[in-house]
Amino acid sequence: MALEKITKIEGPAAVFRGDDVDTDRIIPARFMKCVTFDGLGEYLFHDVRFDAKGKPTGHMLDKPERKGASVLVVGNNFGCGSSREHAPQALQKFGIQAIVGGGYAEIFFGNSTTLGIPCVALAPKDLARLTEAVEKDAKLKVTVDLSAKTVNWGSEKAPLAIKDGARQALMEGQWDAIGQLLEAQGQVAKLEAALPY
Repeated sequence: MALEKITKIEGPAAVFRGDDVDTDRIIPARFMKCVTFDGLGEYLFHDVRFDAKGKPTGHMLDKPERKGASVLVVGNNFGCGSSREHAPQALQKFGIQAIVGGGYAEIFFGNSTTLGIPCVALAPKDLARLTEAVEKDAKLKVTVDLSAKTVNWGSEKAPLAIKDGARQALMEGQWDAIGQLLEAQGQVAKLEAALPY
């Protein structure tokens, strides 16, 4: 099974404001008592989206007009703190397919890439323009174009930054190392049989 080549993500967007959003805010530790990652999406940003009694706070991600948002616009140093893989898993299970921000914690960036979620960065002024536009218009479509190295919204466009290795892996369908290994089982067996030990 060949991995999907991810060159362009387009869809409605939502904003999660703030810098230094750590992985415990993305998915609180108390929701990580699971055998699989299935169902983690419902706990995404739980302590911001719900109050202490479990009532919705009316966060942008829960507004009916934002349902189905696939692009998340964030601040700087997103995904810092603990290296938990559950954070990008929760984002993916919620339906997020791409993240646009000012910058990312290294391990979060890597974990997101191996799930096929591009994490791209914009210059501060461009990120501010995009954030404002998304907050104003729930119907606005945002396009993360890895081929053209741009983020497009409405009639606007801004250059994006992403590590070359991650961009190449996403665009060539080589973003999941385990998937590649499973796909090459025949070659692995052949090599194993040829080993002298």
